[in-house]
Amino acid sequence: MSVNSADSTFNSWQVTLAACAAAMLALPHQASFAQQNWPERPIHLIVVQPPGGGVDIVARALGQKLQQALGQPLVIDNRPGGSEIVGTQLVGRAAPDGLTFGVVTNTFAINPTLFPKLPYDTVRDFVPVTKLVNMPFVLLAPPGLGVTSVRELVALAKAKPGQLNFGHAGLSSPHFLAGEWFKRLAGLDVVAVGYKGAGDAMTAVSAGQVQFMFTGIGAGMAQVKAGRLVALAVTPARRLASAPALATVAEAGYPDYDLVTWHGLIAPKGTPPAIINRLNAETARALNSDELRERFSSLGAEAAAMSPDQFAEFIRADIEVWGRIVRLSGAKPE
Repeated sequence: MSVNSADSTFNSWQVTLAACAAAMLALPHQASFAQQNWPERPIHLIVVQPPGGGVDIVARALGQKLQQALGQPLVIDNRPGGSEIVGTQLVGRAAPDGLTFGVVTNTFAINPTLFPKLPYDTVRDFVPVTKLVNMPFVLLAPPGLGVTSVRELVALAKAKPGQLNFGHAGLSSPHFLAGEWFKRLAGLDVVAVGYKGAGDAMTAVSAGQVQFMFTGIGAGMAQVKAGRLVALAVTPARRLASAPALATVAEAGYPDYDLVTWHGLIAPKGTPPAIINRLNAETARALNSDELRERFSSLGAEAAAMSPDQFAEFIRADIEVWGRIVRLSGAKPE
C-alpha cells in the first residue's frame, strides 16, 4: 500500500469516527427533543375494569382533562379479566415510549400475594406515575332482605348458614376480599359469587340473586338513592364526612375492619423519566381542579395525587397491607 493510500484510509477512518461521535452526541439531544415534544400521537390508556364502573368513570374524566393539557386524545381501552391481570400484563408488555399507560386499582397490590406466579413483577416491571383517588367501600343489601344494619345482616346469616351469598368482582378484587374478611371476622357461613365486574354484581344484589356486597361508595350510594339497595355500613374505621349517618363495619363490633381502596396510574418499565414527570404534573393539576374534585366527590372518591416516588413507596407498603388481609381472610384463588 502506498503512503498516499494509507493516509487516505486513515483520513477515511477519522471521518467515520467523527461522524459516529457526532451521532452519539446527538442521540441524547434527539431523545430530549422527542420527550419535550411528547406526546406527538394519541395516548393509549388501558383500564383494567369494564366500562361503566367507578374505575372507568375516573379514567374517562381524567382523560378528558389530560387531552386538553397534552393536546392529544387519550384513547380508553377497557381490558377487564383475569383478576385485572389481563390489562396489567398488556401495560407491562407495551413499548416504553410514553404512549401507553394503565389505570389500575389496589388489586394491583393484592395480586402478588393471591397469585404467586404472576406473568410480571408488580414492583420491577412498571413505573408508578401517581395515585389518582381513594375510594371507600359501602356494604349493600337489597330492600327485600329486610335488614338495615350490619348486626341484622350477621344475625340473618347465622340463622341461615350457607344460604346467603355475597357478590364480588373477581377473586383478587377488593370487593371479594372485603366480603371474605367480613365473613371471617363475623364467623359467617356465606357463599361468594363472582361476576365480571362490580356493576354486574350490583345488578345481581338489586335483583336479590345475591344478598349483599361491598362496593365503591359512589356507585353504591347512587343505587341507594334510587331505592334499589340499602346501605348498611361503610368500610373505613371512621365515619365519612360525605355520609356521616352511615355507621362503620368497625362500629358494629369488628374494630379491626378498616378498608379503603384506590385507583392509580402506571407505565411500562423503561418509560423515560421526563415523560413520567410531565404526566405526573399534568395529572396532579387535573386532579386538583375544581371540576374533577367535584366530579369525584359525587362518586364518593377523594383526589389523592402523589409524586412517582411516593406512589412507588405506597405500592410497596400496600402489597404488605393487602397481603395481611388476604392471609386473615383465608382467601385463595380457585
